[in-house]
Amino acid sequence: MRIDVFDNGGQWTHREWRVLRYLDIETNIIPNTTRFEDLKADGLVLSGGAPRIGTEAMKLGNTADILDRADFPILGICVGAQFIALHFGGKADAADVPEYGAIDVTIDEPGDILAGIKSPFKAWESHNDEVKFLPEGFVNLAHSENCKVQAFKYTKKPYYGLQFHPEVEHTEYGECIFKNFVSICQRHKKE
Repeated sequence: MRIDVFDNGGQWTHREWRVLRYLDIETNIIPNTTRFEDLKADGLVLSGGAPRIGTEAMKLGNTADILDRADFPILGICVGAQFIALHFGGKADAADVPEYGAIDVTIDEPGDILAGIKSPFKAWESHNDEVKFLPEGFVNLAHSENCKVQAFKYTKKPYYGLQFHPEVEHTEYGECIFKNFVSICQRHKKE
C-alpha cells in the first residue's frame, strides 16, 4: 500500500507524510508538477498550501489533470479540498470569517472518512479561503460555526476534502481520519 503526498507548499505537508509513515504506509512527498503517468500510488493526499484559491489556483500544478484521470482515493486538505470543489463546479473563495486555531466541527454525515469520530470535535484551522458551495455529486459531511463545509465526499469517485488540518496534533481524531483514509484506499485496491 502506497499513499503519496502531493505537495502544494503547505506548512504542514511533512506532518501529513509523517502520519502516514507512523501508520506503516509507504509514502513520499512529491511535487505538484508530477504528471499523472508518473504516479505510482494507491492513494493521494493533496496537501494544504499557501496559494489563494480565488487568484492562485494555477500554483496547484497538475492537480486538475490528476483529479480528472485518477480512479484511486484522493484526500484534499485545506487548499487541496478547496481545489477539488472548485474543479468540479463548486465555489471556493475568501471566507467571510477566516479561521485560525482550534474550532468545533460538527459532523452532519458520519461514516467514511469521519468514521469513529464523536461530534463535535476540536480541529485545527488555518485558512483565509473556504468552499462556499459544493458541486453536484458532492455530499457535505461536516460544518463549523463559521464554515459550512468542513468535510465532504464526492459520490462519483473516492475523493474527500477537509477544510481543517487532521495532520496537526491539536486536531482530535486526526490519526483516526488518516486511518480511515488508509482503509478506504485498501478497500478500493481490493475492488
